[in-house]
Amino acid sequence: MSKSNCSDCTCRLANEVGQLKAIVNAQSRTLAKLVRQMKEGCKKDEEAKESTLCGLNPCLKCLQPDILYHLGLNTETTDFPKVFGDVRFVCMGGTPGRMENFAYYVMQEIGLKINAATKLRNISEAGQRFSLFKVGPVLCASHGMGCPSISILLHELIKMMYHAKCKDPVFIRIGTSGGIGVEPGTVIISSEAIDGRLNPAHEILVHGASVQHASQLDESLADEIKMCHDPCKDSYEAVIGRTLCAHDFYEGQSRLDGAFCEYTPEMKKSYLETLQSQQVKNIEMESLAFAALTSRANIRGAVVCVAILNRLNGDQIKTSHDVLSKWEKRPQELVARYIRKVLYHNDDDDESEQPEDEAEAGAGGAGDTQKAPAEEAE
Repeated sequence: MSKSNCSDCTCRLANEVGQLKAIVNAQSRTLAKLVRQMKEGCKKDEEAKESTLCGLNPCLKCLQPDILYHLGLNTETTDFPKVFGDVRFVCMGGTPGRMENFAYYVMQEIGLKINAATKLRNISEAGQRFSLFKVGPVLCASHGMGCPSISILLHELIKMMYHAKCKDPVFIRIGTSGGIGVEPGTVIISSEAIDGRLNPAHEILVHGASVQHASQLDESLADEIKMCHDPCKDSYEAVIGRTLCAHDFYEGQSRLDGAFCEYTPEMKKSYLETLQSQQVKNIEMESLAFAALTSRANIRGAVVCVAILNRLNGDQIKTSHDVLSKWEKRPQELVARYIRKVLYHNDDDDESEQPEDEAEAGAGGAGDTQKAPAEEAE
């Protein structure tokens, strides 16, 4: 075996040992807390747990039951506080397969396990619209393509958090995008979502009238996720910048390869260069609705996407599927590191921490499971 291979193996082993150490320390503190609660008679908080979400529809209290139609769930047949009350992170991406893979990946990263003969269950299978997987305190959902699709999902996920009485959940969109002046494979963490006119607002029509909601994203959350990037070890760059949200894939993104194109290459070039001059780093199709709906509900939100091409150099995606698959995992890696850091509070750096300061990984176990079929590749 070559020296370089030995070095790689040593580094990988050291990293895995460090991760295991952090998980064991955190779980030991959680166990100490449970033992202490048993000795004290399992005293419960006097104040009833309530959701921290705000600005929601006042009629929600009157809906008995409340039917989350597109998720195939309702408050009459599902005990939301019991099933989803421990959720702290809601991660969403375009396709069911990508989010199922992320669910297994984040489960490994936060130290949860399920029997090898079982697999995570799609909780929203009855809705036949989206996929939904629960891994302890992490909920993973597919949102489809475009603002209309993700807005439907967000309405029902936000109602879920309300009925489950979740406290301070963090919502993160993970996806792909077209880069503006960045190298393909770069991860962009959105500082702000803007529309095609460069306005930071999500416009909807209500009763025939235009209503605009500010598309705010949590700047501190973007910084926290950015800090999880290691320039010395990661083979890619991670940057924070503005994201343009288009309403379609072709004309709305000034592509020249759609079925219709009523503008010139020069017009396209001028528009993209204008975007670059305004600190726009990428283009995708969901960030406006995501940012507007999460901020309206007082939810910290972030959008983390990988650029799969530089739009200044072309429109068509010619990169191989294998390379694209590797790039798609980059946002997942950063988000998983962030979740792990929040859950375990860097416990591997402080072994002397007292049990009272434990990091809690969530009481929901690894989530709903069912017997697994033969292993499938993405």
